Amino acid sequence: MQRVLIRSIFKLSNQHATKPYLLQQHQQEARINSISCYYCVYSSKRGQQENDGWGKSKRHFISLLTLGIGLGGIGTAYILAKEVSALEKTATNNDTHENWHKERRTDLPTYKQEQITKHDTLEKRVWVTYGVGVYDITEFIPKHPGSDKIMLGAGSAIDPFWHIYQQHNNKEILTLLESYRIGNLDKADEVSTEDMGSPWGNEPKRHPLLKPASERPFNAEPPLSLLAENFLTPNEFFYVRNHLPVPVIDAEGYELDIEIEESDTTRSFTLEEIKKLPKVTVTAAVMCGGNRRSEMTEVKPVKGLSWSGGAVGNAKWSGAKLRDILLAMGVESDEKRHVIFEGCDLDPTSHPYGASIPLSKAMDERGDVILAYEMNGETINRDHGFPLRAIVPGTVGARNVKWLSRIIISDSESSSHWQQNDYKGFSPSTDWDTVDFTKSPAIQAMPVTSAICSPSQGEKVQIVNGCINVKGYAWSGGGRRIVRVDLTSDGGETWHVAELEQEDLPDGRHYGWSLWSAKLPVPSGCKQVEIWSKAVDSAYNTQPESFKYTWNLRGVLSNAYHRVKVEIE
Repeated sequence: MQRVLIRSIFKLSNQHATKPYLLQQHQQEARINSISCYYCVYSSKRGQQENDGWGKSKRHFISLLTLGIGLGGIGTAYILAKEVSALEKTATNNDTHENWHKERRTDLPTYKQEQITKHDTLEKRVWVTYGVGVYDITEFIPKHPGSDKIMLGAGSAIDPFWHIYQQHNNKEILTLLESYRIGNLDKADEVSTEDMGSPWGNEPKRHPLLKPASERPFNAEPPLSLLAENFLTPNEFFYVRNHLPVPVIDAEGYELDIEIEESDTTRSFTLEEIKKLPKVTVTAAVMCGGNRRSEMTEVKPVKGLSWSGGAVGNAKWSGAKLRDILLAMGVESDEKRHVIFEGCDLDPTSHPYGASIPLSKAMDERGDVILAYEMNGETINRDHGFPLRAIVPGTVGARNVKWLSRIIISDSESSSHWQQNDYKGFSPSTDWDTVDFTKSPAIQAMPVTSAICSPSQGEKVQIVNGCINVKGYAWSGGGRRIVRVDLTSDGGETWHVAELEQEDLPDGRHYGWSLWSAKLPVPSGCKQVEIWSKAVDSAYNTQPESFKYTWNLRGVLSNAYHRVKVEIE
């Protein structure tokens, strides 16, 4: 019988097929960022109809399991379990969770790949393999917003996808996956990823002070105490948000394609051509849509990276105005079309990270959307989008696409997972059984927020003249200026206004953050106080008091009062 091996065939998708700059790497690691995994053809005949065994399972689950098939935006898989069986009794004698999918279970039947391949639709039930395990994931798929991506692995192996999304290899996720197990893969059909190399072999070096929220893909934030020290966040301390492996790009061969769908017009720009265009500099804060998610999780668990308040940074970005380029190509502004950004970072199916913004934002003279090649006066580094990234001031970080490969003027929004099925807000009563991502618009401008950077949670502080020193940051999306930051140490009985450090720019173009500081009076005789901060922007929007009423299943738009408890020495 034929032994089936998943081989790593490094192939660029159609829109990246003329991008040789992506291939200037060492042979072993060259095309990792454009992997497509192709499967060997099975020559044997289909086996007879088998019993799927699902009815024998008594494990019940709600919500979702993200298998990581092209879903770098969500990153980690979750299921909220109603009941998890004692897997140690039934799964394996090996108590190391990393080996469960490598061990054969004597209590379960063995299936040939030709049997598994037949289970590639919901009607036939969806089976996948991982290692030597066979899993029926049918019940979970209708509840998951990325089911279109998950179906790419239906009837085959998820090994190559998890080779990319290694954040799934933890005990919680592997335990939950094992609960879906219905059998073992025939030895003749075992899958291997040994010839795939590591997609993470070319990751850039990072500053050790960055605290990882996930290692692969790398996502990290600086200690909150550092953020209020500099109006412009040092590049090495700027938070990192990656959805996929960081691509290696040859700047000399780099080209950016800009397409206008309705006229079939396409123009390619080298990096040097873009640098010859008028250079503009914009101060803009970039904030992850999930910043401060860890605080919302305290109300009820949410799905996503557990960011504290450090998934934000403020920088001076320099580059060419996108508006100037589009005008030169004959594009006229309107309220209907969209600008789609695509990156050079590709998932295992060769689909790029993508996002879009309204064309009206890109064409607005005051919108200040730029194609940036410098960050704080230095060449932008790899983690932050070298050689070119979109900076969309006042807009959620997810739309500031890095490693730009293609820009499309389109009648439709980006069809990418991260535009359609992620980075959207919902009612606190919406759960993973009822969510409909088509009913909510993609986040663009972020709401007003603030965070206390110093003192930190649990820190011992000294009172000087009846006050403690407090400092932090505040920001509002859409270019709205911060007009006030209010602080209290007595549960809101009295409020004190902080001093602001901010640029002197007109409202509507106030894209950078504001740093604030105050000498905050504290009640006498207290051994512990809780500091609250709330910011107010130029539209007099202010932060909500509690996360309880703004909770959402993805943990985005987390902007309730920031609260820090400190000990008084």
